[in-house]
Amino acid sequence: MVTGPAGRRPRVVIAAPASGQGKTTVATGLMAALTARGLRVSPHKVGPDYIDPGYHALACGRPGRNLDPFLVGEERIAPLFAHGARDTDIAVVEGVMGLYDGAAGRGDFASTAHVARLLRAPVVLVADARSQGRSIAALVHGFASYDPHVDLAGVVLNRVGTERHEAILREALDPLGIPVLGVLGRHDAIAKPSRHLGLVPVAERRAEAVATVAELGALVRESVDLDAVVRIARAAAPLPAEPWRPGEDAAETGGPAAGRPRIAVAGGAAFTFGYAETPELLRAAGADVCTFDPLRDERLPDGVSGLVIGGGFPEVYAAELSANAALRAAVAALAARGGAIAAECAGLLYLARSLDGAPMCGVLPAEARMTERLTLGYRDAVATADSVLAPAGAARRGHEFHRTAVTPEAGERAAWRWAAPAGAAGKAAATGPGVPAATRLEGFVGGNVHASYLHTHWAGHPDTARRFVTAAGRVA
Repeated sequence: MVTGPAGRRPRVVIAAPASGQGKTTVATGLMAALTARGLRVSPHKVGPDYIDPGYHALACGRPGRNLDPFLVGEERIAPLFAHGARDTDIAVVEGVMGLYDGAAGRGDFASTAHVARLLRAPVVLVADARSQGRSIAALVHGFASYDPHVDLAGVVLNRVGTERHEAILREALDPLGIPVLGVLGRHDAIAKPSRHLGLVPVAERRAEAVATVAELGALVRESVDLDAVVRIARAAAPLPAEPWRPGEDAAETGGPAAGRPRIAVAGGAAFTFGYAETPELLRAAGADVCTFDPLRDERLPDGVSGLVIGGGFPEVYAAELSANAALRAAVAALAARGGAIAAECAGLLYLARSLDGAPMCGVLPAEARMTERLTLGYRDAVATADSVLAPAGAARRGHEFHRTAVTPEAGERAAWRWAAPAGAAGKAAATGPGVPAATRLEGFVGGNVHASYLHTHWAGHPDTARRFVTAAGRVA
């Protein structure tokens, strides 16, 4: 075992020069391989991604947790990490995009490098060596020397063609003094099924996902020096951070709400996007938390006065969701009697009148449809009205990620406003000194319903869970 105090938790960040280099393969396989060795592995993911953590959870047998400075603030990254890594032997953090790619226009803020610095964690770079020879040394040298505060401690070479190719790569890298920790061949047989927003979530293909994770674990076990990775992880500098506790955040805003309202969180194959901390925050705020599956359950759990309906792929399951008319009616009835409902992205579509022509819950005066356009990016938002999630004027940070649209895109009481990116709604946002950015109104607030495309991480806003639980507690 490699246990130690929280501040000495062995940890390593798996990064890459760019997306598509193989970091998910290596990170997930490493988690599975170390778990198979008998280590308790804490899985983490940089950024707002919801799908990779599902595979991480399969590999490690514990929740995959996100680390995103944009959504929760720099000051919470180390405490959230320590919370997730409590009672584990080693932590593996999968990066996002390229090592230094962060929130657009903000330098490397919210990048893998940013999180590695906040965690004082060594970095292992996964580099796609296909079509490269000695140039791999220039690539690795550049990433190793770009920021002296990022400790690039090793390299894993991916998609190496032959033994001769491997020899050329190793010879080129040897003078750098950065160890080659592993070499993976061109294993096209291991396929991770994808869709328009990335990998297919675990909940939609669990048996196949279990097999894929096992194959990745075997691949990494055979191709990577696990002992060397553990040594690198154990060499991480002390991290002076107390584990985050959701109860402390609740205390900041007045402690748990009165009573113990029951709040149901949507799950199942259609609603797989959510953060592990959300139910923890709800419980700390005084709620009894349960789950429901809109694809299969014909009624809501008994005694429910609040719903949290997160993201996912309802467009894939529109027919099945529509066919469950009894549950759609139950959701609409709860909204009509003042139930507290927080819906993000997929939840927004589910509450609309229809999705691609299939009847949905009809809670919102909007129609939803699939489009060809991907809407993606971080947002600085301001609440335009009092709601179950935030008071009017409250600033929030979130993330959009969808290929759907709703008409209209905002109600009379919109949920948020934010600066519209160039091209939004067919218009380019005016920029420059003295020129105000165009603003976009988005989402719906009505009664105790809050529905929006904006994904937020409630751990970044301590008052959100208590506000929502308090609203649910007022429902008769």
